[in-house]
Amino acid sequence: MIAVRRLAAAAVLAALTGISVPTTATAAPAPAPATTDAPFLRAIHQGNMAEIAAGLEAGKSATKACVKTVGATLVTDHRKLDVAVVALAKKLHVTLPASVSRAQKKAAADIQAKAGKRGYNAAWLANEATGHVQTLALIDRELKSGANSEVKAAAKTARPIVAHHLEIIRACQGTKRS
Repeated sequence: MIAVRRLAAAAVLAALTGISVPTTATAAPAPAPATTDAPFLRAIHQGNMAEIAAGLEAGKSATKACVKTVGATLVTDHRKLDVAVVALAKKLHVTLPASVSRAQKKAAADIQAKAGKRGYNAAWLANEATGHVQTLALIDRELKSGANSEVKAAAKTARPIVAHHLEIIRACQGTKRS
């Protein structure tokens, strides 16, 4: 009886700490994401969705060629990144949000309200710069603190792409009207 209690206690402790314990000798569950890994996947997925929507919006509303070009790059790259995030989340049994966050929706609405007005390009670029700086910080935290090697590998793959986006956003911010 004591052995059964110890086994049950160990299983509860393992579940609370995110450690995967096989229930049978033949079952091989997917590796459980750590407490930092699942939130990272959720946030990155929302970020990808926001970047795709922002890039599409820039294609319609931007008046500077470089803003349209940056927007198209974001759409292409974030679609590719998100395919990998969605596949990894599925493998790890992480439920992803179906839409962007409230803050992302508000930022998009604020920028869309400027469409057709003089400040649209600058507002779009400023929002993108801020978002990419935040995303790089999130990626760096995952690389430092993440536990799941697959999630960390995805973060490592995404980092140079997101850094490049920040570079082209900042370059576009520095250009004159085109």
